[in-house]
Amino acid sequence: MFWFLISGVLVILVYYVFVNPFNYWERKGVPQDRIWKIWLETVLVIIQYRPFHETLKRAYDNFPEMRYGGVYQLFTPMLLIRDPELIKQITVKDFEHFIDHFHFFPTNDEPLWEKNLFLLKGEKWREMRTTLSPSFTSSKMKLMFGLINDCAKQFVKYYEEQNENVIQLEMKDTFTRYANDVIATSAFGVTCDSIRNRDNEFYLNGKIAADFGEGIKGMLKFVIATLSPKLANKLGLKLTKRESSMFFTNVIKSNIKSREQNGIIRPDMIHLLLEARKGKLKYEELESIPKEKLTDEDIAAQAFIFFLAGFDSVATLMYFVAYELAVHPDIQVKLQLEIDNILNNSNGSLTYENLSSMKYMDMVLSETLRKWPNAFFLDRVCVKPYTIPPVREGEKPVYLEKGDTIQIPLFGIHYDPEYFPEPERFDPERFSDENKSKINPYVYLPFGSGPRICIGSRFALMETKMVFSYLLAKFDIVVTEKTPIPLKLSRSKLSLDNDEGFWMGLQLRKESTETL
Repeated sequence: MFWFLISGVLVILVYYVFVNPFNYWERKGVPQDRIWKIWLETVLVIIQYRPFHETLKRAYDNFPEMRYGGVYQLFTPMLLIRDPELIKQITVKDFEHFIDHFHFFPTNDEPLWEKNLFLLKGEKWREMRTTLSPSFTSSKMKLMFGLINDCAKQFVKYYEEQNENVIQLEMKDTFTRYANDVIATSAFGVTCDSIRNRDNEFYLNGKIAADFGEGIKGMLKFVIATLSPKLANKLGLKLTKRESSMFFTNVIKSNIKSREQNGIIRPDMIHLLLEARKGKLKYEELESIPKEKLTDEDIAAQAFIFFLAGFDSVATLMYFVAYELAVHPDIQVKLQLEIDNILNNSNGSLTYENLSSMKYMDMVLSETLRKWPNAFFLDRVCVKPYTIPPVREGEKPVYLEKGDTIQIPLFGIHYDPEYFPEPERFDPERFSDENKSKINPYVYLPFGSGPRICIGSRFALMETKMVFSYLLAKFDIVVTEKTPIPLKLSRSKLSLDNDEGFWMGLQLRKESTETL
């Protein structure tokens, strides 16, 4: 009798621990895989059997001809959305039901994370977005143009001074250093030269801040945080190491103090945020003026998330642009012709206006963002009950509860041949004036969608276009013996990366524009 009871308890325990959590979508009438297959995929994710983007693409392909399907991100149920019209409905039309992002990691006692725009929720997010929006308009980007222009020129000049025919570089490290300098000067008011001064404090702390853990150790940290946020807190697991957080917080606070005491005005993000705190920015076409003024901690948190996006995400865009240009020299030549024409007509210097006029540059960057979206997927959390009505034959209403999470897998949608024929092929012509109008805006989402779209997209594109304009005016980006062809993404890293490095060469052009 005793063993019978023990067996019964074990069966019940196994059901509630290993089976019941993975029946979530089936109970709601949503198509999902069998439990054994869900467990298999979960284990494969944990042991990092394949690159994470491939897992997302497989999940997307697993529900052909369907508008949605039930998936599980580690142990969190998520409703995978595949239909463009439903994406529009959730991220735009019914945004009030899906205003928040999902928190993959507890951020208690981490003010730089708790207070930044990306992770703020509800009304706090709305107020911060309202406060920050005027800082990211075209007119404000023009104010920071000169700072970025100086960084790009400094970057290219260094390699010109090497006076070598071909300079072999690991492009992830190279562009991360450039991105570090851009963000340091434009967001923190700190001037760096990370190419020459390779171990400067700002760059080293940036690397620490952007390191969320790699391999099995990094994955286990996220598994623990997903299963038990309380345990993660007890174990002291943090998104960012304390010394790095303190460094960035202190840099911002001391910078603010110095400016306010000495009346220093510099055309950068700190200045714009201080103006926002004083209520001096225009709130045109916004719902309301923020009720609370920005604190020093608020400003530090926004500068920090802006830094991380630039240090990691924008640098990722840059080294994938470099890779695609190196392996597609015909596309590179066409882009160089556009750059040469503009620089030759403006005495070798860029302006905000002529940079914005580069159509083929826009096409190259757009196709890179399609093929290599830095965000693996978009997520939204349902904040109040919502019903997805049936549209197609066989569908039933899907009743979403508060706390249910939506997943929009970019690596599935961006590689769907229905929307992008031959998706593995790099083809900037997809985004020509003639063709881009045919692309449904809800199948191309590199910066997100709706009110929570990336606020810094203008800035990211500006600094990327600027560095490639100056770089390609002087150099060809070429394949070397160390260039990984074909490119294989890492299974052990939680970002778009590979294990061999992005090695390419800078070869001096025989004919180029005048010296920068």
